[in-house]
Amino acid sequence: MIFKKTAKKICSAITIGAIGLSLTFQINSVPEAKAASGLQIGVGIAKMAAQREEYRKQFKILNETEEGRQALFAALKDKNGVNDDYTLNNRVNVLMTNLTNAVASIDPSIKEKPYLYFVNQSKEINAFCSFGHVMSINTGILQSFPNDDELAVVVGHEMGHGQKDHVYKGALSQIDKYIAASVGVAAAGGSVLSKVVGNLALTQSVAHGTKGNEKEADQLAFDYIIHSNYNPGATAAVWQRFLDLYGDNSQNALGSIFAPSDHPNNAARRDTYVKRLQEYSNNHVTAKDGTVIVNGKNLLTAAKSNGMSSAERSYFVFGNLAAAYHNGHSNQSAYVSNGTVYLGAQPIITPVSGDESAQTIADRLNSIK
Repeated sequence: MIFKKTAKKICSAITIGAIGLSLTFQINSVPEAKAASGLQIGVGIAKMAAQREEYRKQFKILNETEEGRQALFAALKDKNGVNDDYTLNNRVNVLMTNLTNAVASIDPSIKEKPYLYFVNQSKEINAFCSFGHVMSINTGILQSFPNDDELAVVVGHEMGHGQKDHVYKGALSQIDKYIAASVGVAAAGGSVLSKVVGNLALTQSVAHGTKGNEKEADQLAFDYIIHSNYNPGATAAVWQRFLDLYGDNSQNALGSIFAPSDHPNNAARRDTYVKRLQEYSNNHVTAKDGTVIVNGKNLLTAAKSNGMSSAERSYFVFGNLAAAYHNGHSNQSAYVSNGTVYLGAQPIITPVSGDESAQTIADRLNSIK
């Protein structure tokens, strides 16, 4: 019964949107007032403060209690629909297991609040994290991203939001802004108050409300990826993929997680990851326009293949080389085994049609590494 009451409170306080949570406040029309007495203002302020505390209380239930998490989990599934496809769900289960282990290696707090997740039916290229580590991955992104390394970057980004409580903090910030604006115009009359409240962006996704949050989540995604078995080059490759498919942000093609209003643009995100990958390689490796560069000399220009552009594919080679230099494999020779170029124990590239031969690449790598 307590669970049902909690769920009822949650559903009456918020409207659950397709991406995270959108906050819809029920603002009653206030009659025009010529002037407000000090007593009236004082009562209004007290009421607004009480309303704020009620919302804060419910946000805390959503974020910190198992009752709230489960209620939100059920409500989000009801709102977004559930895709029970075995193959997609198995893929997500493996992904979440790997990323959870990666997060736990640097942030053990994840064990105290493990993620609740499901595959929803939306065809948008998206994923989201809401209060209480409740996550969902869209069918659209699973169908459009055959590469699990790139998908791991997107999901890792959402887990970054979760680990830093961006949804919870964003919701509290929205409430405080609403209260501050309301108090500031309380004496000016009901119509002014209604206009100010109506203009507040309280229906935006609180998970992705600031570029600062987005940048922090991107940084955390990189940290999680390098503590997993996924290719770190996927961090740059995924944004190159978005650039190739949709340009430098397209609200029509992408879900609101990628909207330019609160996110850095795709090129900026890719370039930030390129910089981090270069640093991860101890400044030995970089990539530009499809060409992988080692110690200032061109190693190779990747051919486009399997739905990837030359640039996107080059970032995977970049990631492998960055890992090789970071982990000390560059002290050994490059060689070819079963058609794949290795640097020490680290696989670097398996050439495809349009690439130079594996042996040519290995020889060149040995000469410039």
